[in-house]
Amino acid sequence: MLSGQELHVWRNQAKQAAIVAQVSPEEVDWLLQEIAGIDSLTLRLGLFPKQEQVCLNITITKLKNLWQQRLQERLPVQYLVGRVPWRHFHLKVSPAVLIPRPETELLIDIVSQELQKKQNTSLISGNWVDLGTGSGAIALGLAEILPEATIHAVDRSQAALAIARENAHNLNLADRINFYLGNWWHPLAHLEGKVSGMVSNPPYIPTAELPSLQPEVFKHEPHLALDGGRDGLDDIRYLIEVSANYLCSGGMWLIEMMAGQADTVKDMLKDRGCYDDIQVFKDLAGIERFALAYRC
Repeated sequence: MLSGQELHVWRNQAKQAAIVAQVSPEEVDWLLQEIAGIDSLTLRLGLFPKQEQVCLNITITKLKNLWQQRLQERLPVQYLVGRVPWRHFHLKVSPAVLIPRPETELLIDIVSQELQKKQNTSLISGNWVDLGTGSGAIALGLAEILPEATIHAVDRSQAALAIARENAHNLNLADRINFYLGNWWHPLAHLEGKVSGMVSNPPYIPTAELPSLQPEVFKHEPHLALDGGRDGLDDIRYLIEVSANYLCSGGMWLIEMMAGQADTVKDMLKDRGCYDDIQVFKDLAGIERFALAYRC
């Protein structure tokens, strides 16, 4: 317990420190809401200075220490809180998984829009694959919009798979998703030629560019999910080359990619000779972020 005035003073000081450190001051309120248990209305209206006592879920010392981690170590607030909103889910995250970004939500929207256009019932009820599932975000999004499909989620990190499974369980979608430990398509030999759709957010950052990323990303997010090799396209090349063996005729191939990679990815898809209807979609910032193709 502490006085509302004491918490009010700390909140203002924390927000000022955030501005100095070039961190969003809104993260202070996210921490107070998610970790300390202060409700959003109280934060929005600034009511707690009027309260004689405020009951927190953690001690004020612990709260201050967490905020110092955010500022001094540049630890993402999502990892401090241990969860992140994505679509309308709340997903558990840790440094074992990439933090799901808002733009990645568009992968699920693209799938939904494309299937409405295609009106292909065999795709809607088939096998769908999320390669490099991480927190399980894409697999969960697919499971929600494709209630008749079987979802297969693959990751080569045991720690990431544990989090993905927990998220699926928490959202009551665990019975809809099969999880596999392994590298890309390797655990899915039994699905060769039987996959209706593959969706992936693969590593696509060139190795030399990793140190120039924000410290929150470079220091704390898993390089396994970021490092795309010398030109950032190592894993995308693999997915173009090998996925054709697993997709059924008319099956969807959809990935997220880095700004500036769209033309190269389109050329690689054309050169493979077994994809058609190749399309590129922009993200919320107008960047060409997603590449889609269909197996001939």
